[in-house]
Amino acid sequence: MNEAPLGLLSSVLVALILLSGFFSSSETGMMSLNRYRLKHLRKNKHRGARRASKLLQRPDRLIGLILIGNNLVNILASAIATVIAIRLWGDAGIAIATAGLTMVILIFAEITPKTIAALHPEKVAFPASIILLPLMRVMYPLVWLVNTITNGLLRLMGVDPTSGGDEHVSSEELRTIVTEAGALIPTRHRGMLLNILDLEEVTVDDIMVPRNDVYGIDLDDSDEEILRTIQNSSHTRLPVWRDDINEIVGVLHMRNISRIIDKQGLDRAALEREMESPYFVPESTPLHTQLLNFQKNKLRLGVVVDEYGEIMGLVALEDILEEIVGEFTSNLVDTADTIFPQRDGSYIITGNANIREINKTLDWELPTDGPKTMSGLILEYLESFPDANAGLSLDGYHLEILELQGNVVQTVRASVH
Repeated sequence: MNEAPLGLLSSVLVALILLSGFFSSSETGMMSLNRYRLKHLRKNKHRGARRASKLLQRPDRLIGLILIGNNLVNILASAIATVIAIRLWGDAGIAIATAGLTMVILIFAEITPKTIAALHPEKVAFPASIILLPLMRVMYPLVWLVNTITNGLLRLMGVDPTSGGDEHVSSEELRTIVTEAGALIPTRHRGMLLNILDLEEVTVDDIMVPRNDVYGIDLDDSDEEILRTIQNSSHTRLPVWRDDINEIVGVLHMRNISRIIDKQGLDRAALEREMESPYFVPESTPLHTQLLNFQKNKLRLGVVVDEYGEIMGLVALEDILEEIVGEFTSNLVDTADTIFPQRDGSYIITGNANIREINKTLDWELPTDGPKTMSGLILEYLESFPDANAGLSLDGYHLEILELQGNVVQTVRASVH
């Protein structure tokens, strides 16, 4: 090497620095690849993605290959730079070569190529895999030897080098991915995906129609009253009970109306014959579970009961679907009848209004981990039944009772502080 021309040594040195930059950028590019996009491209038979995936099956071997190559070229570059410097400046050239080569490698073989690879991993990693894959086969014995030693040390430290990283995505991580997708996913579709994730956190009692608002048929009513109930119904299924909603005996589908009405009027025997058996749902059932249960049982309406078997309300398949896609039919309880905007920016809200519906309609953040209605929320925080109109401040919202009937809040004025 000492007898080689300076020009040839300089050319070799430049080539080694370029090789060092190649290995540095390859390492960063490979490790910065989005694993899920890589899987997608691999399924679409993208050649670069297939090569990169093959290399990433054993990251320890890939890193071993890249670092062996990087260290070999860096050490050889250091030796050549030292020879050149000694020829030019004598013994002082050692210090000059060390300082100069350190800066050159940092700038041209480390920071710059790694930054480019971090910003554009696919553009760097996929072409690099063309060289790395055959290089892995050629240098496999050396890579195997180095990995055997390092893997042994890792096992002594309690680390399994053959176990890949956890590529499963939690619901919160998936939520972040969907939220940050930006223009890649239309806003409406993004909202639907987030709503699906929210189904795990919402139970049927959060969206059910409370028992006091259930519209149905009481068999103890007269024939005329039952027919009037059927005529005024806006629902396709009506619960049927005797005397009290806790005595539900069935569900009547409106498509069977012609079978229970004859020339004389209502045929009660036919009414009871055409009823479907009630389907009971525990109040704590998560929405995603109940959606599957509706699908499995081919049902659309469930009667929500508490732990004592008391009926709490009704939940319909449409209610769950609306939690995902938004309102597409008339709700059993319409928010237009429960929330009334005022000129001063406040809202008159009925006591039976559902807290989650209020939050969705007004984009508020009233607490939903306790009572489900506005009346229940106010009474819980007051911790008593007020004798007269009262108000309270709750998490930045001012709630003023306007009408109280018995132990139930009928109307509330609500505003944001």
